[in-house]
Amino acid sequence: MNATRKIELGKVYSAKVAGTFLPVRIDKSLGHGRYEGVAMSDGRTVKVATAAVKGDGQTVEAWNAAHAPTPEDAPAPAPAATTEKRKAAAKEKKERKPGGLDAAVRVLREAGTPLNCGDMVKTALEKGYWQTGGKTPAATIYAAIITEISKKGGQSRFRKVDRGMFELTEAGKEAR
Repeated sequence: MNATRKIELGKVYSAKVAGTFLPVRIDKSLGHGRYEGVAMSDGRTVKVATAAVKGDGQTVEAWNAAHAPTPEDAPAPAPAATTEKRKAAAKEKKERKPGGLDAAVRVLREAGTPLNCGDMVKTALEKGYWQTGGKTPAATIYAAIITEISKKGGQSRFRKVDRGMFELTEAGKEAR
């Protein structure tokens, strides 16, 4: 013979929700051994059956007091880096390699006339401004230039002057 459990509204119980036991404050009886409550961990509204509820229940204040963080639980502050370490880290920052677009800007600046992407890439590779192992570097540069023009608009370093031909804008001439 099963003795009926008395679940009190407003108390916190451990209840099985989605396969995991969570602390749940029971707020409402739905009848037939079902209850609605709020998960204390994240505030979600959950529904539980009497069979999924464990424990005798405790008041919300008692539960909060028992689960309040203690000073021992607080993470220790990270040790401050010394000035020497910061200076060493600043020196270790590597200068980034110029990319394909930077090389294209340099080639166009030196040429002074509009060029197509094939000529830009050929010159950049010959002069060592850019290194790539790609199979179609001209197509890569073309796509990157078109993307910069479409995204930056008036701030782009490039301007399309003819089919496949590009020149530098004022922003590109000033960029270093």
